[in-house]
Amino acid sequence: MNSTSLSELTNRIQAVIRHNFTQAIWVRAEISELRENGGHCYLELIEKDSETDNIMAKTRATCWASVYRMLKPYFESSTGETLRAGLNVLVAVTVEFNGVYGFSLNIRDIDPTFTIGELAARRMQIILKLREEGIDDMNKQLPFPVLPQRIAIISSETAAGYGDFYNQLNSDTSNYVFYPHLFPAVMQGNQAEASIIGALEKIYKHVELFDVVVIIRGGGATTDLSCFDSYNLALNCAQFPLPIISGIGHQRDVSILDMVAHTSVKTPTAAAEFLISALEKAEEEIDELASDLYNATSTIIQAKLKSLELITLRIKQASKTGYLKEQNRLSGYLFQLKNRLQIRIQKEKNRLTLIETKIETQSPTYLYARGYTITTLNGKRITSAHQVKPGDKVTTHLNDGRFDSEVVPLL
Repeated sequence: MNSTSLSELTNRIQAVIRHNFTQAIWVRAEISELRENGGHCYLELIEKDSETDNIMAKTRATCWASVYRMLKPYFESSTGETLRAGLNVLVAVTVEFNGVYGFSLNIRDIDPTFTIGELAARRMQIILKLREEGIDDMNKQLPFPVLPQRIAIISSETAAGYGDFYNQLNSDTSNYVFYPHLFPAVMQGNQAEASIIGALEKIYKHVELFDVVVIIRGGGATTDLSCFDSYNLALNCAQFPLPIISGIGHQRDVSILDMVAHTSVKTPTAAAEFLISALEKAEEEIDELASDLYNATSTIIQAKLKSLELITLRIKQASKTGYLKEQNRLSGYLFQLKNRLQIRIQKEKNRLTLIETKIETQSPTYLYARGYTITTLNGKRITSAHQVKPGDKVTTHLNDGRFDSEVVPLL
């Protein structure tokens, strides 16, 4: 019986492959795994059955550093996507076989236009699915609160966008009171989708404590924003019981999150300005109502006074002519009219008092009178311990004065 050594067999296989695959071949595949090491990129490429989703083929692939350092930025700048697991790609590969390491592909080039087409098709499928399910505009249909002051924020605590949003709220010259609370989340990369959904679930457990949800992140590479085109994230946001404001800091095409959110703005700073403008609008409406109430009350009083003058004149005329019965009837009517007028005036006074109380409770003076204090750093209000550091000079404002303090570290 003839036999051959393993190395001889692998050498023959290698020779066959080299003879039949002399040039690079363009291959369509999905990236199932990807890792970088020492500047090189190591991938696993697969092909799935379109109906059953079962894997039909799988192989290792390598993109050496000399090619990868040019290929990666070219692909990401062209597609707006990070080269990552889950993407469908069209790559030019050479076929290799090694007696020790086995079969593999060496990636030499990539066609970003193929991936762009795949991403656009997937994005459109998600949009159509949301529309078919009738949930794409559910969050938009929620009534926006008149006073959106209790804000649930989803962002990264260290993100510049979160700092921009927070500073814009605190630097408002109108001195409106806001109550922001951060629910930290990862805002880019493969973990972002699950992290943001997790933050929404935490907010949902205390939904009665908030008026709106703000999802923000600072500007950055467009390759960091793919998580905002996720079906699962869009599904959770569209059906959330509070209005959602998205401000994810980008200038590219509108993301799916922007499409399903109640309100979409370009930047975190714009999100803060939107909330401030909502309170400005509410204040203007209250001023208009107070003015209308004053004018209406004045008109009513003038009309009633004229009626009183006419009735008084008729009583005098009735008394002079001896019509005692008419005088008594008119006197009774006069008493009823005076009584109703007093009740109406008191009612309007009560309405004005309620409006004044509502406005007063938004002012720092109201807080001072109840024992609260306001602490500032460089003239700006401090609402979080994270805003100060040891050695900072802060000023505490009370009802009857103020005093300065120095921040010291906790022992």
